[in-house]
Amino acid sequence: MSYAIREALAAFRRTPALTTLSAIMVALALYVVGLFGISAHNIRLVLEQVESRVQVVAYLRDTAPSDAVELALSEIQEFGEVLDAVYVTREEALEQARRELPEFRMIFAELDVNPLPASFEVQLRPGHRDPATVRAVADRIAAYPFVEQVSFGEEWVNRLFLLRRIAGAAALVVGTAFAVVAIIMIGAAIRLSVFARRDEIEIMRLVGATDGFIRRPFLLEGLVTGLLGAGVALGLTYGTYGILIRSEFRIEWLPNLWAGAGLAAGGLLGVIASSVALRRYLREP
Repeated sequence: MSYAIREALAAFRRTPALTTLSAIMVALALYVVGLFGISAHNIRLVLEQVESRVQVVAYLRDTAPSDAVELALSEIQEFGEVLDAVYVTREEALEQARRELPEFRMIFAELDVNPLPASFEVQLRPGHRDPATVRAVADRIAAYPFVEQVSFGEEWVNRLFLLRRIAGAAALVVGTAFAVVAIIMIGAAIRLSVFARRDEIEIMRLVGATDGFIRRPFLLEGLVTGLLGAGVALGLTYGTYGILIRSEFRIEWLPNLWAGAGLAAGGLLGVIASSVALRRYLREP
């Protein structure tokens, strides 16, 4: 292993221009992936924020017994899918309507009788806000005899999750395409390095070096080149993020796990590209 490290470092010293070119190609390829990652992450955050507003509202009959309402509320709060459930009185519903619908404030002020019913407002846990689960919870609540109507914006929920599925599929397809482009660019860069040292490989084979002995310095070189390129790509991505947040854009930086995975991916792709590029020369008689 010490020999492999010395040879990898020597290769960097012998061909600094080629090493720099390889790292730049890796950086450019992963920079595009990084920009896509920021876009995908922020789209996911927006959809999660909208999804968090999904709730089931059960409107109660005016004749609902108070003890039955309290018992039902405690039962609903125990549902596995339910994050929280609150009872909204008729007076609270009217006050909320006045606060959220200021354009109708005068109409509400002139009312002699409160027309709004009491209700249960039920929020669901993350992972339980898909249309089927929301519908199942709504049906269970509607089974209480004093519940007059249950609403959860079924059409809106269906469209939200359709949009989420489309966004997920688009992220998978586009992300895979960018990753393939990155692999091709990294492979081309590493192949240039291997081609420049093909005579060295041939000499090592003539003196009896095994394929593993020949491969190790190149794999280590690919690893370091990939990590360098990934580090530069991460810096470029963060610089672009800094420019965007100083403008009108309100976006979030990548999760630390994603950033770490990007660095690891750069090193891994460098190793894979080196291995593939070497295979051709090691197979030649």
